[in-house]
Amino acid sequence: MSRIGKKPIEIPAGVEVKLDGSKVTVKGAKGTLEHTVVGEIKVAIEGNVVTVTRPNDEKENRSLHGMTRTLIANMVEGVSKGYTKELDVVGVGYRVAKQGKDLVMNLGYSHQVIMPEVDGISIEVPNPNKIIISGADKQAVGQFAAEVRKKRPPEPYKGKGIRYVDEVVRRKEGKTGK
Repeated sequence: MSRIGKKPIEIPAGVEVKLDGSKVTVKGAKGTLEHTVVGEIKVAIEGNVVTVTRPNDEKENRSLHGMTRTLIANMVEGVSKGYTKELDVVGVGYRVAKQGKDLVMNLGYSHQVIMPEVDGISIEVPNPNKIIISGADKQAVGQFAAEVRKKRPPEPYKGKGIRYVDEVVRRKEGKTGK
């Protein structure tokens, strides 16, 4: 039995979980998220607890069991608390700013890099070297943060670029360091 899959999911106050056939809808203060359960995995709601079960120990059902439970737990946490990713911009002349709903970045290119805000995600720029991406959907927040980082990933010699706050950039010596 999956150790993660058999854990029950507690539903906090202010969060509503509905089950319509194979579609799970989670509604809370931060928004509404939906997930369609795949395969023969069963989701049950009893009181303020959601449980996920599988019919048998076939390989496909075993692999979907823990994943389905984790996705539903992430949805519950997302609509109640939300998810955030913080990025640091390191480098001389590298700056970010928010203009309307767009994230405008000066990253050493001959042009500005402009990224529009995606639905369900909010971007904050508290200072010119920090980006805070937040939203209810964990996957969407992580994906958008990865796309922002991809515009100028940190390089190993001077450490310049966009990095996650908790990311450690391995530094290399230059040509002269023997």
